[in-house]
Amino acid sequence: MLTAMGYGLLSIVIIVFAVSFVLSLILRFSSLTEDSVGMVVMAATVLAFFMGGFISGGKKGEKGWMVGGGTALLYILLVFLIQFLGYRMTFNAQQIMYHGGYLLSAILGGIIGVNLRSSR
Repeated sequence: MLTAMGYGLLSIVIIVFAVSFVLSLILRFSSLTEDSVGMVVMAATVLAFFMGGFISGGKKGEKGWMVGGGTALLYILLVFLIQFLGYRMTFNAQQIMYHGGYLLSAILGGIIGVNLRSSR
C-alpha cells in the first residue's frame, strides 16, 4: 500500500511543481496578477490530487478510497510540516476546507483508478 501511495504522492508533487513553474513564468512575463490566476491554481491542485489518487488506486488495485485518501493525507501532512516548521503557522479554517476538498478529490481518483484497472 505504501508503494502505491508513494507513486501517487510523487505524481502530486511533480504536477504541482510543474504547474507552479508554468504559472510563475506566466506571471513574470505577462501583466497578470496573482489574484487573477487563483482559480487556475485551485483547479490545477484539485486535478493533481485526483491524478495522484488515480495513480495510487491503479497501482494498488483495491481499496481505492483508502489508498487515494492516504496519498492525499501524506501530501497534506507534508504541506503542514513545511508550513509549521518553516513558518510557525498552523492551518487556518480556509486551508482546512481546501485540503478537505483535495482529500475528496484524491479519494474519488483512487476509486476510479481501481475500477479502471480492474476492468482491464
